[in-house]
Amino acid sequence: MCCQSSGQWKNSAQQPQESAAPRRHFHGVCQWTQVLILTVILLTVLQMQTVAAIGVGDSLSGVRQSCSNEGEEVQLKNQPQIFTCFKCECQNGFVNCRDTCPPVNDCYILDKSNGTCCRRCKGCTFRGMSYESGSEWSDPADPCKTYKCVATVVTETVQKCYSQCDNNQLQPPRPGECCPTCQGCKINGQTVAEGQEVDASIDDRCLVCQCRGNQLTCSKKTCPVLPCPMTKQIKRPDECCPRCPQNHSFLPVPGKCLFNKSVYPEKTEFMPDRCTNCTCLNGTSVCQRHTCPILECAPEFQELDGCCPRCAVAEVRSECSLDGVIYQNNETWDMGPCRSCRCNGGTIRCAQVRCPAVKCRANEELKQPAGECCKRCVETAGTCTVFGDPHFRTFDGKFFSFQGSCKYLLASDCLGKTFHIRLTNEGRGTRRSSWAKTVTLNLRNLKVNLGQRMRVKVNGTRVTLPYVGVAGGQNVTIERLADGGAVMLRSEMGLTLEWNGAGFLQVSVPAKFKQRLCGLCGNFNGSSRDDLTGKDGRNRGDDEVWHFANSWKVGGPKSCSRKREFLAATPTCDKRKSNFYCHPLSVPALFGECHERLNPENYKAACRMDVCECPSGDCHCDSFAAYAHECRRLGIQLPDWRNATNCPGGWRHNATLSSFKGNQFYGDPSFNRFHKGRRQKNHQLRLQLQEQRSKQGQKGRHKPGQNQLDKQGHRLDKDQLDKEFFRKHVPSSILYPRAPDRTPPPLH
Repeated sequence: MCCQSSGQWKNSAQQPQESAAPRRHFHGVCQWTQVLILTVILLTVLQMQTVAAIGVGDSLSGVRQSCSNEGEEVQLKNQPQIFTCFKCECQNGFVNCRDTCPPVNDCYILDKSNGTCCRRCKGCTFRGMSYESGSEWSDPADPCKTYKCVATVVTETVQKCYSQCDNNQLQPPRPGECCPTCQGCKINGQTVAEGQEVDASIDDRCLVCQCRGNQLTCSKKTCPVLPCPMTKQIKRPDECCPRCPQNHSFLPVPGKCLFNKSVYPEKTEFMPDRCTNCTCLNGTSVCQRHTCPILECAPEFQELDGCCPRCAVAEVRSECSLDGVIYQNNETWDMGPCRSCRCNGGTIRCAQVRCPAVKCRANEELKQPAGECCKRCVETAGTCTVFGDPHFRTFDGKFFSFQGSCKYLLASDCLGKTFHIRLTNEGRGTRRSSWAKTVTLNLRNLKVNLGQRMRVKVNGTRVTLPYVGVAGGQNVTIERLADGGAVMLRSEMGLTLEWNGAGFLQVSVPAKFKQRLCGLCGNFNGSSRDDLTGKDGRNRGDDEVWHFANSWKVGGPKSCSRKREFLAATPTCDKRKSNFYCHPLSVPALFGECHERLNPENYKAACRMDVCECPSGDCHCDSFAAYAHECRRLGIQLPDWRNATNCPGGWRHNATLSSFKGNQFYGDPSFNRFHKGRRQKNHQLRLQLQEQRSKQGQKGRHKPGQNQLDKQGHRLDKDQLDKEFFRKHVPSSILYPRAPDRTPPPLH
């Protein structure tokens, strides 16, 4: 850039590299300082690649929070000005947040002064109106003249119309629109769905048809002018226009236009290429670009004529040939659900359906339906899991534990009565624990019993696997999984049961059963808040699980393995013991790959409960297996955790502390020495108390080690603790005193 003695200066550095326009002279005073500052700003802008900042745009930092209301939206109270750009919900036990800001993937110039937490593409100002980047509009006086804003550049063009139908089906343009419409949404005999866009020719991706109100409109528009250099633009083979894949931050320069690598003053005219004319107006580059005509010939018969191609002289034939098949002129045919073709004067013209970009929600997955062109989001199947002593994860993600030893309705189609599943628990000689013993599925005229050691009965007769049966006209298959660790039952209606024969059960139902189910697995309505709704219709709280679960009890007294449920105390044990057995769930080398996707806290809590009263010695393995199974369902591959933790699959075998002691993945085993000493000391204290009470002629019931306090700060003894627990958790009908020689009635 150099000053002229006449007071004019020649603008050389500000000319775009691709410009073929002549150099222009500007009148005014040569302000070297302003030019220098402007050049420095420009170079800074072009060299500064924008990345996502913490808490801005599309990322958050911090410690992930746990949550319990699966699938529900979580309101974040801190820094609300930032969290307006994110939507958070409870997913797999974690608060997961996703960016709700408009996409800026193809924006060359970002606006950092928009005053929000979202990164936004710099918009345009045109005739006193502001437009966001990506906006399109028409001239009210001439609907065929269209405008599009892309990152401070407005492209003005005239669209060209195209008709796919006969003249007798052609309708005049709608009010405010440019092109006529065809009655009925069909291209080459293939139906176009309402609102769907179709590339009318795969040889010209800019020729687009759209169905609205059962009328098809086809037109062609030129590609918008982009602010990035040609060397930075990319174009995909299946798209009409190029795009700018890189983002750059924009520092406002009042009264100037930033285009490619140059800055243009107000009202400056320039030509990015020989077919485009631009003018800088109010910080926006307003460009005019001609729309090339719609050609009926194939690309191999086209030649460049100035700015646009044209059809060269070619032989016109009356038929087309494709893969040895001859098609007559104007004959149409399908080439799958996405593409249809027509023979047009010896040239094959094929139309291609445009599939929109879709983003699925947390409870959805992207699938390709049979016979459809585009993938779409479908609701995932509901899954209910039972494991351990027993712990339940409902269809809607609610966790709870219930140690009843009777038979219960696990899940049922309470609306359509198509199936019901019953679960029988067994106490296995314990006072307060239980495990799933058998599972019974009633599916129309078929009754399937899944028993211990993966034994299977159908309508009362034991069967060998694989088994294929029919229930209500639908096929049912039962087979062992490839690894031999479980039995899988599949029905044609979409219901599946996976049972390992040792207490682990997973039930899956398709989305069509939403709001139709009842039982211990919940109602599958998308909300976990009402999953503890009993048979009486009352929604219970977390401290009333026994009321809820017993309302779904089925069968008589013989279905219970304990004559009376001992509910007077919740299972507790020394933290050192549970820390030892449950520590592998926290080891990154075993389950760390899954910790970011699935919160392990519920499984850790289940493990701590199970080890308190475990007749087999390896109850902690049930929680490991349940967590690993859910990780596998989420598509996460884990190492061989079973061998690493000495938790073999299949039927449970009695294990001792020595089976796990010395394993590097378990915790500190010193709790065993502590317990031995404490048991000996407690035994001596009991003997001393008995001797003291016998001398006093009393039968005291106080036991040492109880250190809970009431509201007044007094220590509660065992009787008081039992009464308090009974009052909170046990129905009064259960507490009614019974004669010792009578069989107790079933729980209600």
